[in-house]
Amino acid sequence: MSGVSNPYRYQYETVAASQTAQVLGGTGAVGDYLHRLIINGVTAASSSVTILDGSTSIVIQTAGATVPIGVVSIEVGAVSASGAWKVTTGAGCTVIAVGIFTA
Repeated sequence: MSGVSNPYRYQYETVAASQTAQVLGGTGAVGDYLHRLIINGVTAASSSVTILDGSTSIVIQTAGATVPIGVVSIEVGAVSASGAWKVTTGAGCTVIAVGIFTA
């Protein structure tokens, strides 16, 4: 559709296995929007995923025998209240974070 702007300008950022507090976006900021996390778990015992809103930690997935192997999509739908969104991953998974992040 020519001439129509797209209000949904989602970006994505990959987070490798064993990353600690990787900032989403160039600098990240209060007001950044985290839409979805796509988790690719390879090893259940080490597939933990935690997000941080500034310094507030939110556990998304705890590693263990019951964690599914393969791809899982988790809707977050949250706006950062205290700083850049950050993602920490265990050794057994990678993440694609989708949202609107400050460059």
